[in-house]
Amino acid sequence: MTHEIIQLMQHLHLSGMRAAYEGIISAKNMQSISNDELLNLILQAELQERENQKAGRRLSNAKFRLQASMEEIDYISSRGIDKTRLLRLSDGSFIRSADNVLITGPTGVGKSYIATALGHQACQLGYKVNYFNAQKLFTLLRMSRADESYLRQLKRLERQDLLIIDDFGMQPLDEMTRMMLLEIIEDRHQKHSTIIASQLPVAKWHEIIGAKNGQTDHLTPD
Repeated sequence: MTHEIIQLMQHLHLSGMRAAYEGIISAKNMQSISNDELLNLILQAELQERENQKAGRRLSNAKFRLQASMEEIDYISSRGIDKTRLLRLSDGSFIRSADNVLITGPTGVGKSYIATALGHQACQLGYKVNYFNAQKLFTLLRMSRADESYLRQLKRLERQDLLIIDDFGMQPLDEMTRMMLLEIIEDRHQKHSTIIASQLPVAKWHEIIGAKNGQTDHLTPD
């Protein structure tokens, strides 16, 4: 009967349940577990397995350039990172509130890593995330104008719970690029969150993205 149960779990693609059931059998403690406890254990294992698979798909779809985690961020004083603020952001409340995060500072202080770590954390919390290098994002949108998929690309960006635009402002924005950025920001305004990481001080962004409404967290590693 045990072999038949395992085969059924495999046939039904219940991999988490199967692994937990096989673990209990191999530990030879079936007799000490009631039927209700056994059912609860294997159901919890299946639920966790499915949640892990979903998180894996979200991480894959995000297209992160780096592997990063909140736990591995270095808070040495010379980087000027506000640990309390960053830990507050890590709970995902800024995404629920559709607030934005601006990360600025010179080269080498870890702006991309912080943005990516927040993105990884958001995926684990169940949010849809997309990461882009700014220039590659704008190149993609320019190309989409040629094959008439521009509006579809904008809609896809709009649906993301968190959009990360990294290395923003590395090159001057021409009029078309400026309008594309404005469309992205306007589509997401007060609906979804955006993280922008840049070497440029925020004061130099006004002519590109216009007045900013709503709450924005600003992290400035030095």
